[in-house]
Amino acid sequence: MRTARRFVVHGRVQGVGFRFFTEAAARRAGVTGWVRNLANGAVEAYVEGDVAAVEALERAIRQGPPAARVEAVDVTDETPGRVRGFSTR
Repeated sequence: MRTARRFVVHGRVQGVGFRFFTEAAARRAGVTGWVRNLANGAVEAYVEGDVAAVEALERAIRQGPPAARVEAVDVTDETPGRVRGFSTR
C-alpha cells in the first residue's frame, strides 16, 4: 500500500548535511519525494512509498547524520501524488 508523509525536523539540522543524509536514506529506502531547508531553521521532507519504506526513512530522519541534533519531528499524513525520484531543494 502506498502512503505519503510530510516531516518537519527541528533541532540542529541545517549546516550539518541533513538534506544530503535524507536524500541518501530515501534512495536506500526506495521512496520518492523531496527535502528542503526552511527559513525557521527546520528541515522539511515530503516522501511517498510503501508503508514499510516510509517508516524506514522516518527512523533515519529521527536519528539524522552524526553532526545533527534532532529535537522534534512533526509528522503529517498526506495523499500520495506519484512524485518521481527524490530531490534536494
